[in-house]
This record gives sequence, C-alpha cells and structure tokens, in this order.
Amino acid sequence: MKILITDKMADEAIELLKDTGHDVTFNEMDAETLIAEISKYDALMVRGRTKVLEEIIKAGAKGKLKVIGRAGIGVDNIDLETAAKNNIKVVNAPTGATGSVAELAMAHMLSLSRHISKADSTMKKGEWAKKQLKGIEIYGKTLGLIGCGNIGKRTAKYSQAFNMSIIGYDPYISKEDMQKDGIKKTDQLCDIMKEADFISLHLPHIPSTHHIIDEKMLSKMKPTAYLINCSRGGIVDEDALYNALKDGKIAGAGIDVFENEPPKDSPLLSLYNVILTPHLGANTEEGQIRAGTVCAEQVIKGLNNEMPDFWVNKKK
Repeated sequence: MKILITDKMADEAIELLKDTGHDVTFNEMDAETLIAEISKYDALMVRGRTKVLEEIIKAGAKGKLKVIGRAGIGVDNIDLETAAKNNIKVVNAPTGATGSVAELAMAHMLSLSRHISKADSTMKKGEWAKKQLKGIEIYGKTLGLIGCGNIGKRTAKYSQAFNMSIIGYDPYISKEDMQKDGIKKTDQLCDIMKEADFISLHLPHIPSTHHIIDEKMLSKMKPTAYLINCSRGGIVDEDALYNALKDGKIAGAGIDVFENEPPKDSPLLSLYNVILTPHLGANTEEGQIRAGTVCAEQVIKGLNNEMPDFWVNKKK
C-alpha cells in the first residue's frame, strides 16, 4: 500500500514501512498540495509541522486514505472528529518520547535549582558571579505532577533518585495506580500548587486544560517554588506567569512549550528567572527513532485491519 510521509521521520521508521512491503513517499507538501494528492495514498504519517485539517481528511476519504499516524504523543494538529466520521483511524506513538521528555523536565529542575543558565551566561561575559548564584538542592523536596500518564510516571521514577516526595493530580488515574509509581494522589489541583516545591506539567492541550495554570493557580504557589512545562503550550497563561515571575511571587520557571511558537514577542524572553528551551522535549536521537518506529508499527496494524495499540479516535 502507498504511504505518504510529509514531515521528517527517523530512517528506521521508513525502513520498517518498506520492509513490510509498503510503497513509501516522503514529500513535505504544503496544505494545498496535500489536499490535491492525499487521495492517492492509503496512509499518511506526520509529526507536528503538518496540520491534518478537515479539508485534507475529506479529500483523503474520497480516495484510499485509511490511517493517519502521528509520530509523537500530541494529536492537536489532526482533526480527530472528521477522521472518525470518515472511518479513518488516527494512531500515535505515546511511548516514543517518554524518557526524553521526562529527562528534560528533570534537566529544567536541576538547572533552575542551581542557576545553571545564569551561571553560564555570566561566565561567558567574563563575570565571576558566585555570590549571586546560591542554589538549592532538589533532594528531599516535594514534586507536584499535574498529569500522571506515561511521562508523568517516568518523571516520578527519575525524581525518586533524589528522594523527592511526589504528589500528583490526575482525575483519570486511580489512587491505587498512582501508588504503584510512588505518587500520592491529590484530588484538588490547588493542593498541588500550594504544597509542591517543583510543579511539572504533563497534560495535553485541550479545551479543559487551556490556561489551567492561570493567575489564580499561580498565586497559590510558594514564593520559593518553580513551575516546569514540557508538555504543551496553552496550558499556562503566559501573561500571568510573566507577572508572577517579574514580581517574585514564584522563584522561577522552566518552559519548553509556548502558546505561539516560536514565542518571538513573549515578555518571558526578558526575564532571568525563567529557562526557555525551543520545544526540545522529544528532540533526542533515541526519542525520534522510537516515536517514528512505534508510529510506523501502528500504521501497519491499521492498514492490515488489525487493532492498533494506540488508536486515538476509536469510537467508544
């Protein structure tokens, strides 16, 4: 069958598709070209660049399109409802970047606690700012996880090496399941905000999570606490975060994702108590290989009329 890939994908994923007998085309088409061409293909594989919107899916449904694969966890660039209405399976790779994103969350925690970014920039200016850079240990501190899925659980596992106390908020995971991963379940989001020394977000960006971390929630944090977001932009009200950081209401933040990317005019760029990275969470060699190959496996299952493990728009 014919598979179209419109975003850069790990070579291992492409080879896996070819080894199973499929005809694979890589072409970074724009939306207009994709609408014109998609009906020729049985499957489409993308990452985050390609926006698989209603017009593209409807054009594919008029032809052979059966499966859309997202090499990653987030599917906010795919119109899931239109795909479901047209009996097109949407699959993803939620386990591909688990370790990579969790490691970046830990890296932000460590960088914030020891002022690594400011230490580096001042050293390169020829300054010896040691007295200004007294840090804190993360050992024994309280980590608050908002979202305790695969990445949240992996972050918890890594943080246990630092003897951190871990509390978690996730209405979809039971107290017993959280306990298995060393996480104490908290039923109220505001309790996480009040109690944690480090708060790490691991949520999808959907209507119910848009600006879930707003001025009210930020005001509940300790002035010594840090916020880390390596999940999705739009979860944090960035204007409210800027004000909290500027006014010293919280100690700092580590932000990898933004409501608008790149965040060219964001006031966060002017602050020294925030570490900013350009959406690097899944951007490791290992993570990209896993995301691509897991997605390829799911696409193959969909084309073979087998049940995909990660079928995102499955009708309940």
